[in-house]
Parts: sequence; C-alpha cells; structure tokens
Amino acid sequence: MPHAFSPSRPKPAPSVRRGRRRALACAGALLASVTTLLSVGTAPAAPATAPATTPQGKPRVTAAVLGLDDGSRRPTLYGEDAAYDTASIIKVDILATLLLQAQDAGRHLTAQERAHAEPMIKSSDNAAANALWRQIGQATGLESANKRLGLTATKGGPGARWGLTRTTASDQIRLLRAVFDGQGTASGPKTASSALTEESKAYIRTLMTRIQSDQAWGVSAASGTQWALKNGWLQRNTSGLWDVNSVGRITVNGHHYLVAVLSDGSRSMDEGVTLVERTARQAIAAATAGN
Repeated sequence: MPHAFSPSRPKPAPSVRRGRRRALACAGALLASVTTLLSVGTAPAAPATAPATTPQGKPRVTAAVLGLDDGSRRPTLYGEDAAYDTASIIKVDILATLLLQAQDAGRHLTAQERAHAEPMIKSSDNAAANALWRQIGQATGLESANKRLGLTATKGGPGARWGLTRTTASDQIRLLRAVFDGQGTASGPKTASSALTEESKAYIRTLMTRIQSDQAWGVSAASGTQWALKNGWLQRNTSGLWDVNSVGRITVNGHHYLVAVLSDGSRSMDEGVTLVERTARQAIAAATAGN
C-alpha cells in the first residue's frame, strides 16, 4: 500500500512502540483465524494445517536480499528457500496483477479499483483485498500474471483464501524486482522487470511508502531513513502459531536493496515481528559487509 520513494522513519519512542503493540494486538484479534481471509458472506473453511517448524519446535525464517546497485540478478539467501504462507504480503502481488490486467485492456484503474487498491496496501484492508482478489480471477489470474512478472514458485490460495497463497523468499524478490528494478532499454526484449509500465510501477511504489505508521515495522528496521514495504501476519487455527512476513525496498548508506523475510511458527505476533526484524538486520549486515 508519485512522489519520493520513502518517508523518514525515526526510531519509535516507547509510547509509539506501546501503541504499535496495541495496534498489532487488535490486528491479531481480527486475524485470529484463517476465516478472516475469506470474503464476506463465505462459509467458514476447514482449519488450516499447522505451519512447519524445525525439529526443536523453533520458528522457521528465511531471508533473501538483492542489491539493486551492483548489477546482481540473483538474491543472496539466508535459510532454506522453502514455501511459506503469504498472509497480507500477497496484496502487492494482487495489485501488480490488477495493473497488468488493466494494461492489457489498454486502460487505467477505475476510481473504484483505486478505492480498493490504496487501503489494501496502505492499511492492509482485507475487504478491499477480497474485492480485488475476485476481480483478478483469484488464484488463476494471479498465477497467469506471475508468469509474466517472473515468479516461478508462488501458488495462489484456494478459493477466496488469498492469504494462504504459498510463496518463497526468492520469488518475493522476483516480484519486488518487477516493481523496483531498473528501467531497462527501450529497444531491448521485454523482460519480467518491464512487464509493468513505469506508471504502474510508480503507483505500487508510492503506496508502499505510505503505509500506516502502526505497520511501519519489518524489513524497514534494517534501513536508514528510506523504505517502501508491505507486511503480512496471520495466526493459524490449529496451532495458534503465527506467520509473520515482510517485503520491500530499503536504503542503507546510500545503497538500495530488495529484502524479503518470511517466517512461521512464532508463538505470538510480537515474537514474529522481532524475529523478522532481527533476521532483516542480520541479512543486510552480511550483504553490506564489503561496502
């Protein structure tokens, strides 16, 4: 969820952190089951299976980092590049799919589509995501667009359950590249990075810099003052454990990085946020060690 890429993000004061925890707790209550991810009026789904954890029962976590300034085409991975539930990070992919479909039709987004897209990214509005998920054709539409965007390991969630889409950290870097990567050459072949027009890319980027302050956590913890991101969180029915994810573009010491951190198996949302932020910092520290 155009002007400058990213806003300033000073370290939150204790009161802000407490406010964030309260906001996250409220969000957790609203997302306390997989059925929250269903469209309004749909019958409850069968409970989802518990997320996989390590043999010691610890949460899983995987990070992927790609430097945009060094010409690298492959991200550096930290942890196993396994599949995770997306939760609300899928909303970036939903918007990219919507924009690609609009491009194919030779039109701009309608006022109603923008009225859904903007709260879907900026405030992670689920009702807006429900509407756009139906509009793009659910998993079929998403996967068709992802082939053109360069994603190879993302499977759309069943039926109305967009939050149960499965993805990998490296595939999230591919999606971020399609939004944030270089412009390419006018005469060169069409690539995954140029499947979206510059106007479409700028729209997604702008929304990702304008997320609500209570959601300004995740990979942005590893940045300086500039970032654009989308986070996702979901508590699973059967286990009570949390999926917590964060993806985005950050700037560190003048260098630009795409970062994706996916996790599951945390005992609380706060624990998951702490894990994601710690992992993002460690991955960026390793990536920037030679700079």
